[in-house]
Amino acid sequence: MHKCLSILFLLLMKMYSCKSSFPLVVNTWPWPQATDAAWNVLKSPSTALDAVVAGCAKCEEEQCDGSVGFGGSPDESGETTLDAMIMDGSTMDIGAVGCLRKVKNAIGVARRVLENTEHTLLVGELATEFAKEMGFKEETLETNHSRNIWQTWKDNNCQPNFHANVKPDPKSSCGPYTPIMTQTKKVMSERNVDISQSNHDTIGMIVVDEKGNFVAGTSTNGLTHKIPGRVGDSPIPGAGAYAENGVGAAVATGDGDVMMRFLPAYQIVELMHNGATPTEAASKALERILKFYPKFNGALVGVRNDGEIGAACVGFPKFEFCVKNETSADTIIHGVDCK
Repeated sequence: MHKCLSILFLLLMKMYSCKSSFPLVVNTWPWPQATDAAWNVLKSPSTALDAVVAGCAKCEEEQCDGSVGFGGSPDESGETTLDAMIMDGSTMDIGAVGCLRKVKNAIGVARRVLENTEHTLLVGELATEFAKEMGFKEETLETNHSRNIWQTWKDNNCQPNFHANVKPDPKSSCGPYTPIMTQTKKVMSERNVDISQSNHDTIGMIVVDEKGNFVAGTSTNGLTHKIPGRVGDSPIPGAGAYAENGVGAAVATGDGDVMMRFLPAYQIVELMHNGATPTEAASKALERILKFYPKFNGALVGVRNDGEIGAACVGFPKFEFCVKNETSADTIIHGVDCK
């Protein structure tokens, strides 16, 4: 069984590894503007924490692929909400927000959770109240673009749809829904959610300063047409990102509802702690998910404390990520085929 699984895994997954030097910026997807923003801050008298905030905020401002920041991924009610997290590997402190409403700078609010509270995660409307208290502006996250996405979805009988075991049939009808009392449990391993850059994405960023301090962060507007209130993997420690000085850091992108059940970012760091390379660690973390969810789509990137970078992916046609250090004048975009 294990041998067959390994063969399947190798058919589905491609891997990547390289060696880098510090300071270093790595982020998911071909968004060099975010990499450059983080690098420019990192090279000034600033911290790795400052750099992650600057890099993720750049994507929030520019609405990278419509999947980060305002104006994208409306939920079933047409509202855009945001998830973000930042983790300091030197202290193991974390700040995160989930389902943040009406505040554009989600990564900035996450940092305030880290630095100005003794909590880890704030969510929803009360996270917005905290953000306002910290000086953030309350404003709509909707745009003509997001409203058009929602209207098109509504006109298409609310498809795709993420309800299950309800009536009317969520595969052909809009709600409101009521649960079906059945003894038949849905088989989640047969989940066939279309997760791609067109409907879901995350910027996951790892920054390492010249002293080897690791900080990891994420920001996203989540899954398009999600059920209101849904929070994905991005703000969940160990799922969307994880960092620990002396070991390394990792970030994830893909089907967050599945990934948060396995904490793959934490797995990568723990496996590196036990001697695995980043590539080996990313591969093993994905292999564990595939045992339960063979149709899973996702990608992982890890950086070890010696500067080695590794990535692995499944399900997507291709996964790209950015790397910037002092050896190159420009940010380099690396690609991994995920056939």
